[in-house]
Amino acid sequence: MAPDSYIIEKKATKNTGGTKKEAKLVALQSIGYPFLCNLVENPKIEIFDKELFELYAREQWEGYTVYEGSFLFDQKLLPDYAFKIIKAHPNNSQITANTSIVLIENEENREFKKIESDLKMDDVVGQERAKTKCKIIMKYLQDPEKFKEWAPRNVLFHGEPGTGKTMLAKSLTNELKVPLFLVKATRLIGEHVGDGARQIHELFEAAAQSSPSVVFIDEMDAIGLDRKYQSLRGDVSEVVNALLTEMDGIDQNYGVVTIGATNNPHLLDFAVRSRFEEEIEFEIPNGEQRQIMLENYIKTMPLKVYVDIKRLVNASKGMSGRDIKEKLLKTALHKAISDDMGSVTWEHMEYALKLHKNEKNEPKHMFA
Repeated sequence: MAPDSYIIEKKATKNTGGTKKEAKLVALQSIGYPFLCNLVENPKIEIFDKELFELYAREQWEGYTVYEGSFLFDQKLLPDYAFKIIKAHPNNSQITANTSIVLIENEENREFKKIESDLKMDDVVGQERAKTKCKIIMKYLQDPEKFKEWAPRNVLFHGEPGTGKTMLAKSLTNELKVPLFLVKATRLIGEHVGDGARQIHELFEAAAQSSPSVVFIDEMDAIGLDRKYQSLRGDVSEVVNALLTEMDGIDQNYGVVTIGATNNPHLLDFAVRSRFEEEIEFEIPNGEQRQIMLENYIKTMPLKVYVDIKRLVNASKGMSGRDIKEKLLKTALHKAISDDMGSVTWEHMEYALKLHKNEKNEPKHMFA
């Protein structure tokens, strides 16, 4: 961590006069609380809604002059939390209402690790079309030489957050007992020119060496945006070109399947989107599927649940599988425990449902 005086000298400042070039892109990396040294534990920053974070960032930093290597400090949700400016395009420019602001993940370990899971495909409720495609992928990975150019190489999963995209990829590789290389696309945006492209090649090289294997790239839109946005994002175009090379299979990586995932397929550039031989939409569960999810989750809860399941199914309409577990059942359970109750009742469910409804529109839930 740089000394406090260094950070003070290099912090971005509000432009109070004169004309500045408009910043097209600002890429940030979370640093923490440099002024408090080791007195406060730095919270982990994870963005669940990139558009909401961008709005939040522009609102408080609009008018600031930014240049690479300087710092921006949050003054709202996490006062004095520092963000380092990794890229500013153009450099020494001003944040405006049109500036694209992205948060790049910290790279604690550049090595791509294999993900292990005990999930099975039956654990994913619904999404039958995606399961069918996964069965074809499994057949291919069992005998890559048999399929060769007929292999299911690149598949795009898209749909609302929490609908089971990552879960299905984990269950596929677990059932087949093959390695899963799971990475968020934001990690592939390097700090220096060439970093991102190199990481792409390292990712696929690791997958090829461990083949048969699956590469799962989450948040594809972070690097695969339409070209009109790519031109504003520095070496993201370099990352995209490296990704396209790997997906085209120039090196004939037989035994490697690439699964991309995004919540916003319409934002993807045609060159990226066209590389996927098939697009599979993950839908919000219907009533029957929500009932199965609720019954399965309730069986494992540490407290007894005394509610009308049918009523709960209706009340949870529009919720994803993740929301049902994390936002509804877990919140209701914790409320019951905090109330010193020996069971979960409808009152606790109502509390969770109301809280979930309110949270959907509150910016503070960008961070976790």
